[in-house]
Amino acid sequence: MSLQQDIMSALKEAMKSKNQTALTALRAVKSAILLAQTESGAKEELTEDQELKILQKQVKQRKDSAAIYLEQGREDLAAPELAEADVISQFLPEALSEEEIEKVVVATIEKVGAEGMRDMGKVMGIVSQELAGQADGKTISNIVRQKLA
Repeated sequence: MSLQQDIMSALKEAMKSKNQTALTALRAVKSAILLAQTESGAKEELTEDQELKILQKQVKQRKDSAAIYLEQGREDLAAPELAEADVISQFLPEALSEEEIEKVVVATIEKVGAEGMRDMGKVMGIVSQELAGQADGKTISNIVRQKLA
């Protein structure tokens, strides 16, 4: 079953159970997926990587919003954002720990022969592609920077 079908069945379950938080989050994801499909052409299916990127973007948007709300002392607005991020996160693959990301980064640096910060783009491209959906780009960037410095 594709990710889109999983989201649709979860959306139906949220409707039946009257779970407003899940309903709001899943409707936003469905909308983003439909927008991406119509953007790319005549109702063609999205690849799994494209679907994962959409989900990651949705989670990141909610976490960023929650961080801003918390910064301003608005816990009442941050809580629903974080709850929605949790709902969407259940469709993402398990995230890797920093140690696991670091192993991949070190192996890539050795394989490519990167020696300094000028090779960061090359390393980032390979590692980001390899860990798509399993690690945050910001975390990868910080680890690559550490290792190349």
